[in-house]
Amino acid sequence: MEFLKFNKSNCKNCYKCIRHCPVKSIRFSGNLATVVMDECILCGQCYVVCPQNAKNIADECEMVNVLLRAGSKVIASVAPSYVAYFNGTSFAALERALKKLGFFAAEETAIGATMVKTEYENIVEQGNRDVIITSCCHTVNLLVEKYYPELVSCLAPVMTPMRAHCADIRRRYPDAKTVFIGPCLSKKDEAERDGIDAALTFDELASMFEKSNITVEQEAETGDEGLARLFPTDGGILKTMRRKNPDYTYFSVCGVENCKRVLDDIRSGGIHRCFIEMSSCVGSCAGGPIMEKGRNTPLRNYSSVLHSAREKDFAVAQPSSDVIAAEYACAIPAKVMPSEAEITEIMRKMGKFKPEDELNCGTCGYDTCRAKAIAVYQGKAEYDMCLPHLMEKSERFTNTILDNSPNGILVINDCFEIQQINRAALRMLNVNTRIDVLGEQLIRIIDPTDFIAVMDTHRRIVNKRDYYPECGKYLELTIVQDNVSKNMIAFFRDVTEEESAKRSRAEFSRQTVETADKVVEKQLRIVQEIASLLGETAAETKIALTKLKESIADENN
Repeated sequence: MEFLKFNKSNCKNCYKCIRHCPVKSIRFSGNLATVVMDECILCGQCYVVCPQNAKNIADECEMVNVLLRAGSKVIASVAPSYVAYFNGTSFAALERALKKLGFFAAEETAIGATMVKTEYENIVEQGNRDVIITSCCHTVNLLVEKYYPELVSCLAPVMTPMRAHCADIRRRYPDAKTVFIGPCLSKKDEAERDGIDAALTFDELASMFEKSNITVEQEAETGDEGLARLFPTDGGILKTMRRKNPDYTYFSVCGVENCKRVLDDIRSGGIHRCFIEMSSCVGSCAGGPIMEKGRNTPLRNYSSVLHSAREKDFAVAQPSSDVIAAEYACAIPAKVMPSEAEITEIMRKMGKFKPEDELNCGTCGYDTCRAKAIAVYQGKAEYDMCLPHLMEKSERFTNTILDNSPNGILVINDCFEIQQINRAALRMLNVNTRIDVLGEQLIRIIDPTDFIAVMDTHRRIVNKRDYYPECGKYLELTIVQDNVSKNMIAFFRDVTEEESAKRSRAEFSRQTVETADKVVEKQLRIVQEIASLLGETAAETKIALTKLKESIADENN
């Protein structure tokens, strides 16, 4: 069963899950994350830290509902950290609520914890083991089995409290179905392996209560038994053990990274004759992934568990050692390691050509660039997960475009400070180098009036031509504003030659017009003179002809 499910549409490729995964069991492909289940230790950290809720724990509510509707005798084993999740209630009140859901009965997993701690006492008394690591935490067991196989023999050969308790229920009720309820993700895997019918988280149980309109009543815990309720706190197992062999040193460690450090120390031979209570969650089970995701109140959780515990152990029939025994075996994930030449080639593709290029910044989620290169070879990581390399590549690509653009490009922030300027703009604005103006006020190089207008009106300026006396050029200016960053991007085109040619043509046209005007004026003057002369001659001729006509008329009369 896939216990961690990814919502691909929510994944934003932020790499936070791989940064927090203690064993790097997450694969990135096509900018999406998936869990590599054979490497995963089910600590739930990726679920806890994901800011987009792209990781979800497999929901078994419907499976439990099927069991309840089928009329089976379903008995719940409830982890003692219930008191931290359902704050202010007693186990009796929680059992009543579970029965309203349809459960036949509910019992505390602390009953199984009592059996387990008694068996630990027996092992310690025998004293024939060097280092003993508690086997209550399934995630710790997976960590040792997969990543510290040589230390499997250090795990106490005892069932977890959940397994011990559910086995005890099945002995008492052979026809019963068992359902574990707790704050843990890895218990779902353990339940499936051990034949436990289902494992619910407290979140799942709360949703079942909500859908059925069931309220868990608030009431104080009663009774004088329940020392093993301390199990879900850091050091809680040691606090319940009455018999301790003085030949051993006893200490507790919680949190996967701390567990790994201790396991490394054991592997190197630095620890001997120790009994180590080990839990993968900081603060033990009371700080489990379900608690940490939505109810991360460590002090209150610890206080709730502490106040629910009692001085006396539960009265249980202790099973024999062979009945409660468990075997843990190596489960080393299959990983193909690259050669040095292959690592070097991958590093080159990541822009790591020399030792100083290896920043080991951890942004990609891996502690070192070399570890990232190995993950790339194994198909778990992608080249572009290297943020410094990606930024350098993007910046180089952007600069190549900017510096080879024939147009001047200038980027100004909302404080009118110069953020970027390309080579063409440097030439156009008579600026020597970028360093001279980056971060400086725009007014140092040109009049900011047009930029202020764009900022105030949120309207772009397109292809505005003007003479810039600061640089002695005619420039065509376009300004656009980015609505998100509020940065303004200006595009300059040097149109000095065009304007000079245009003005030369205008001057030539003016001179031509002036010459034409003079010629026309002269011609008009000549015409007028000719017309004047022609006018006098015609008048004299007309007078002569009139007189001749009158004379002839007189003679005829």
